[in-house]
Formats: sequence, C-alpha cells, structure tokens
Amino acid sequence: MSDPNLEAKSVQIKSLPMIDVSGLLSSGRVDRQAIGNAMRDACLDTGFFYITGHGVSSKLQNSVFNYTQEFFALPIDEKEKINLVNSLCNRGYEPLRGQTLEPGQPPDLKEGFYIGQEIAEDDKRVRNKKFNHGPNQWPGELPQFQPVMSEYYSIMLELARAMMSGIALSLNLKESYFESFCVEELATLRLLHYPPQLANPLPGEKGCGAHTDFGTITLLMQDDCGGLQLWIEGEGWVHAEPQPNTYLVNLGDMMARWTNDQYRSTRHRVVNMSGRERYSVPFFYMGNPDFPVKCISSCLDKGQTPKYTETTVEKHCQDMYKATYAPGSITS
Repeated sequence: MSDPNLEAKSVQIKSLPMIDVSGLLSSGRVDRQAIGNAMRDACLDTGFFYITGHGVSSKLQNSVFNYTQEFFALPIDEKEKINLVNSLCNRGYEPLRGQTLEPGQPPDLKEGFYIGQEIAEDDKRVRNKKFNHGPNQWPGELPQFQPVMSEYYSIMLELARAMMSGIALSLNLKESYFESFCVEELATLRLLHYPPQLANPLPGEKGCGAHTDFGTITLLMQDDCGGLQLWIEGEGWVHAEPQPNTYLVNLGDMMARWTNDQYRSTRHRVVNMSGRERYSVPFFYMGNPDFPVKCISSCLDKGQTPKYTETTVEKHCQDMYKATYAPGSITS
C-alpha cells in the first residue's frame, strides 16, 4: 500500500455488537426494552453495530444488488441522462468524483445513484420547494429497476421506524417519543459503486473520505469486498468487515445533537483495496423535515448546557449538503 494514511487495523467482531432486533416487534415490553438496552451500550461506545432479525428477505437484497451492478455497468452517456443535477430534489446519478466528504482531500472515488420518496411535482410540498421533495429519476434501460428499488425503499422505511422506537427505549424515553418524527420522512436510498483503489492514487484519495453521516441513522447493506473503516479512539482506523445477513447500523450527526454527544456519530471512510469493484447500498434515515433537533432534556446533566443550537431536520440536511457538494451542484 503506497499511502500509510490509508492503512487500517482489523477490528474483531466482538468490538462491534451484533444485535437481534426482531424483538422490537414483540408484544412483550421486556423483550423490546432488552433490545433498547443493547442499542444503548452500542450507541454510547462507537455508534456502530450490526443487526440481525431485520426481516428483509435475501431475495430482495440480492435483486437490489443485481440491479445496482447493472445500472453502474450502463454506458456513461445513458447514466448521464438522469444526472442528479437535472433533478429538482437531488435524485438520480452522481458521477465519479462528484462529492468530497473529507475537506481538503481529493473528490471521492465513487459513483452513486440517489432514490427518495416518490412525490409528484404538483404536490404542495414540492410546489413550496421543500428540501429533497419531488419525483425520482429512473433508468429507462432497466424496466425492473424502479419496482425493485421502490419495494426495497418502503421496507427499509419501516425498518428504520422500528429502529427509532428502539432508540427511544435506549434513551429511557417513551417508545412513541419519535412518532411524529417518523411521518413524511426525508430518507435516501443510495446505490454506490467504488472502483478498485488506483495503484498510484492522488495523495489522500479514497473511495469515500473520512466523514460522519448527516442524518439520524444509516442502515448499510454491503457486499463482501470490505473497505469500510471506522475511527476508534485509541486504536486509529480499523476495518468493519461485512457480516452475512446483517445490516451495519450507525448513528448520524442529528442523533449526536439530540443527545449532547452522549451517543456517537463516528467518523468513517471507504478505501477499496480489494482489487475488485465494490458495491454498497446505504439507507439514510433523516426523519420528518419539520421536526426540531434540540437536546433531549434527559441527556443533560445538572448544570450542563446544550452544545448545539436548535435546528430542524430540513435545515440541518441543507447545511450538510452544501458543505460536501460544489456550489451550484445541488438544488433546494
């Protein structure tokens, strides 16, 4: 490896908890609270953990991966027809090196495709230009792409809502605490393709630069190439290896804001040293755009004040998009 800054240690599976979340749908409060307790331990540590018992069929997951690969294999001129710059709401194709997540470093060595809730142009929210509200763009060359991705999006939305009830329990809040947050949510399904890391990359070039996620929670489905690295205090960069039939969950910046940094939004990056094409499918759950993001009172010790000013989901996401895309490359 030519750049020592891209090196990472191997993290043992015990370092990242494996939590069976099937009990979140249990009728027994004790079962649900046990999952909340396990989530709390993980959230206080690295903010990363694997989940099983998620209920997403392997058949659907395989279809999503297959169509992801088929899309990125299309000729560049076909993909450019649905470039996200042509979208009212940041939907569609993101070209290679279209985003820079780590300030001061080269653009990310990845290409992507953004999918959100399908909202017609005549919808009041779209007419009022609410951030990231509008119709998706779809590749006409792949007729089954849209129904597969739309089905997967809906299922992931339900899973994210269940996870938020677990987060509420983890904070010793009522399970319904985030109920109004889990309505008409901002959420993004993002398909990603990482070419193999170049033998002689630009200094600091990575598949995805070091960053924390913008939103509330991310549920990541990744192939078996590896390459995801987490920054662990006292250890440095470590690998978070793919685990079969799991999602890797991590907390985003809004969760850190809510909890006054009690819950971790941990830096991570991607360095694809596998020599193969890497594909991953993160689902970014942001929540209701009008929901206030302010410190939860129970997360403040006596005499402590909030570290962050109050904002909204929509304003926070707008600020984060502007920080990682070139001026004029995104829409409101």
